Parts: sequence; C-alpha cells; structure tokens
Amino acid sequence: MRLLLIEDDREASQYLAKALKEAGHSIEQAYDGDSGYEMASYENWDVLIIDRMLPKRDGLSIIAALREEGNTTPVMILSALSQVDDRVTGLRAGGDDYLPKPYAFSELLARVEVLGRRQSIAPADNVLSVGDLKLDRLAHTVERAGQAINLQPREFRLLEYLMKNAGQVVTRTMLLENVWDYHFDPQTNVIDVHISRLRGKIDKGFDQQLLTTIRGTGYTIRDSSH
Repeated sequence: MRLLLIEDDREASQYLAKALKEAGHSIEQAYDGDSGYEMASYENWDVLIIDRMLPKRDGLSIIAALREEGNTTPVMILSALSQVDDRVTGLRAGGDDYLPKPYAFSELLARVEVLGRRQSIAPADNVLSVGDLKLDRLAHTVERAGQAINLQPREFRLLEYLMKNAGQVVTRTMLLENVWDYHFDPQTNVIDVHISRLRGKIDKGFDQQLLTTIRGTGYTIRDSSH
C-alpha cells in the first residue's frame, strides 16, 4: 500500500516509516500539518496515518478539511490523548480508526492493513446503481437520469451505504455505526436530518421515489418499478 505518515516527532516518524517499509509498504512522510495537508490533498494514498497534535495545523483540522473536500481516504489517528471523549472526537472529525500512544507496531500494522482492505474496491463495484441513480465510488460522483447531483461528504457516505444495501432495510444502528462511526446512540436527530436532505437531492423532481422510510425500523433504497 501507499501510505502517508504525518508525524512531527522525527525520531518516531523515522522508526515507524522504516518498520512499515520492512512490512512491504511504500511510505512518504510529512512533519507538520501544513505540508501534510498539501500532500494528503494533491496525491493519492491508500491510507493516511496522522498524529493528532501537529505544528502549524493539527491533525483533526486536516481530517475535517479533507472530508469536507470529499476526500474519503481512510485515516488512522495516532494520539497521546487516549480518553474515550478524545477518541470519539477524533472519529467524529472523520477519522476511521484511532490508536492511542504508546502502541505496539504489530497492532498499528494490522489496523492500517484493515483500513487498506476496506479502501480496495473491485472494479465491478466502482459504480453502484439503483434504477436511474448511479454513484461512482472512485470518481466520487452521483447522478440520476444523467443529471449530476452534488452531495456533501457525509451525504455521499450515507447514500453509498444505502446503495450497497439496496433493497434491504437499513436500521438506524447500522447507519450510526457504518456512516457516523458511532457505537452508541447520540440521542440526536442527525440521521433524520441527513436522510431528509438526501431525499430532497435524489428524489425531488423525479416521478419515482427511491428512498423510503420504514417507520419504526429504518430506511431502504430500491427501484420499485420492477
């Protein structure tokens, strides 16, 4: 895999980079938030490994900016901040995994490789379709009946998950865990708000409604014309 490590502790960075290369991965390094953000933005990576506390620009702001731009590259956050609230904050900022320091290299390697496998998508699965709605997972585009639909990063992730499970009922718990990375109920209407916005973008103005609420259970997206 091609990895980017953004870590300001040069000794720790060199040690980790050497170990990852020995494990068979290609790795580039950045030592501050500004250069790390530029490298993450303008080049393609399989996984980003980002230290939370960085000079010039902190790790969480890098991740939030990347997600806002639609960059879905998996992110492993490294941090000396290890409390539950710290981990939740990191995941909410857009991180895919969070590993407190100090850590065992074997665990970091295993977690990074898991993130890399998630990112690897078979060519046949690049484009998801439900009726005349198409989502391209690599180009990060959505269109319906040939009409481009602009989605925010979270809306894209939500639609992608629904379309991966097209025809099945997706529960609120499934969405919280797979779209928001929450493993608890935040007791907010965040899902309802995003579903409403998504429905307005993919169904409004079209005769057939694809996104359906299953009262008391969850949601489903399906082509009911067949």
